[in-house]
Amino acid sequence: MTDVRVKDENGAERSLAAADGAPLMEALRDAGTGIQGICGGSCMCGTCHVYVDAEWLDRLPPKSDEEQMMLEAIGEVIEVRPNSRLSCQIPVHAGLEGMHVEVGPVP
Repeated sequence: MTDVRVKDENGAERSLAAADGAPLMEALRDAGTGIQGICGGSCMCGTCHVYVDAEWLDRLPPKSDEEQMMLEAIGEVIEVRPNSRLSCQIPVHAGLEGMHVEVGPVP
């Protein structure tokens, strides 16, 4: 398990344990942070949108073409920033221990 710091949709900050090897979206959704993950991690809905603190971005896999297209699509109705990611596309691993994310708006 890897501890991740999250600022939820209500602005409350907390730490939660995320299962290594699983998408971050699952831990955020299961902890009731406001992440919905409606598509189940298929990178097709944008309801797992988060802002990742800049210091952690280089530890994440690059955005796939599918993730980039989904962020561009949801960016037409919500604020997408350079540090926006879909949490379903972030596999949890020990190197992310202490990472800070903020639940972003969803379309």
